[in-house]
Amino acid sequence: MARALINVPAKAKKGEIIAIKTLISHEMETGYRHDNMGKQIPRDIISLFVCTYNGQEIFRAELFPAIAANPFVSFFTVATESGTLEFTWTGDNGFSATETASITVE
Repeated sequence: MARALINVPAKAKKGEIIAIKTLISHEMETGYRHDNMGKQIPRDIISLFVCTYNGQEIFRAELFPAIAANPFVSFFTVATESGTLEFTWTGDNGFSATETASITVE
């Protein structure tokens, strides 16, 4: 199972722009490399990252083989109401990871 680090402010004022940062541990094998025997190493990447805020999608990123291992994604949103942010990463070979974070809007 992949380990994800998420940085979301615990509190924000209504209408405030907040920064959201995520990092997930994943090797991100491109599928272009070969092992020491000349055999192609199969592709194994995270291909999609989605963030929802109280069930509404607020950010989506498609990832490709050129993305580095342990992809870091940073973006901004407006704090509109207290609730839950859900982060989902999906990829090759059935990979799927989901994490959540709560925010209180005053």
